[in-house]
Amino acid sequence: MRKLNLPPKGNSRDEVLSRLESMKNDDTDWANGRMFSLIYNAGEEVREIARQAFNLYFMENGLSPFAFPSLKKLEVEVIAMTAALLGGDAETVGSFTCGGTESIFMAVKTARDWARLARPEAKAPEMIKPVTAHPAWNKSAHYLGLKVITTPAGNDFRADAQAMAEAISENTIMIIGSAMTYPHGMVDPIEQMGEIAAAKNIWLHVDSCLGGFILPFVKKLGYNVPAFDFSVPGVTSMSADLHKYGFAAKGASTVLYCNADYRQHQYYAYADFPGGVYGTSTLTGARPGAPIAAAWAVMNYLGEEGYLKLARTAMETTKKLIDGVNAIPKLRVLGEPHATVFAIASDDINVYALSDALKTRGWVIEKQQMPACLHVTVSPFHANLADAFLDDLEKCAKQVEGIDPSELSEEAVMYGMMASMPDRSAACDFAVQYLNQLYQLE
Repeated sequence: MRKLNLPPKGNSRDEVLSRLESMKNDDTDWANGRMFSLIYNAGEEVREIARQAFNLYFMENGLSPFAFPSLKKLEVEVIAMTAALLGGDAETVGSFTCGGTESIFMAVKTARDWARLARPEAKAPEMIKPVTAHPAWNKSAHYLGLKVITTPAGNDFRADAQAMAEAISENTIMIIGSAMTYPHGMVDPIEQMGEIAAAKNIWLHVDSCLGGFILPFVKKLGYNVPAFDFSVPGVTSMSADLHKYGFAAKGASTVLYCNADYRQHQYYAYADFPGGVYGTSTLTGARPGAPIAAAWAVMNYLGEEGYLKLARTAMETTKKLIDGVNAIPKLRVLGEPHATVFAIASDDINVYALSDALKTRGWVIEKQQMPACLHVTVSPFHANLADAFLDDLEKCAKQVEGIDPSELSEEAVMYGMMASMPDRSAACDFAVQYLNQLYQLE
């Protein structure tokens, strides 16, 4: 990577901002709604309240609840509202984190340290997760020294609870369920998993980073949502992202525990530092106050009525999109998704080529594997674009029928090649080297 020094003299405010605006020209224009991942779009009105609250706490640091007591109050209230939404009671506690990966990391760390006392026979701790659970679980286990046992999903793309039960050993300390799964939008059989966890004294975490702020409202609207939250006996902890269907600013997530006895294993303290006693609740030391304030503001601005309205729009749009996809020859939606996330697959059309074709028309839709499919996360804003998307999807599906693999984009070729590698460690090595080359100064 070439060397880059600080500019000898500072640039003007206008020049700095102009350069930033120019650099954004190559970014995806998410505000137009033509992408189905990464951004959860509830419209400018909701974004503006988040933006104003964010700016009010732009410089504040949540590391010290004594210096900024308002941040502690905001965090505690966000956690309490989230817990109530997810079937918690007065005993339910939690912490605000920077995102779903940190929430998952803290849950693994907490379960590991709990198990050292509650499950001392587990000398080499293991977690059991279905193949559809997020890779953040593998990442956290890698950092924290747990072995991951991966179990299959059923034909319905939900976790196979029986396979998980059969995989339990004396070293198993936790099992993982998702509500919803990112690849296919499914709620795992949490009730069955709760029975298994309770019978074996095993920690059960429900990863609701994606579904935590949509499933409760979808259920209130009368849709069929399987039980998934703290109301299910056996659920020990949960994670739910506010920067997804909570429509808060990035990065805002929560990790929740059924009581404070579990949460205490999350905290870290060091008393022998000359700078004073050091104690932290989550992974980070300095904690940006702005995302906490923005999350609190959006939750109070929308309230239950606002979230229900947005959920209704998102669900009606999702149903329209799913019905539209299934009506296009040779395309289908995988399984029966429970809410606003689904995957598009085909036995006859190269869906990676389909994604490339859609990109030429301005749509950004992610590629997935095992099986090859395309990911769709529906936001309320997509109600404005559903007809246009379905029209372009049908045209692109016809366009790519019988396409020569040599005509695929570099991204599609790489994705297809990595998905087909029988040696998965080689695929991981390839991805690592790709990232190592990607983050270079141009």
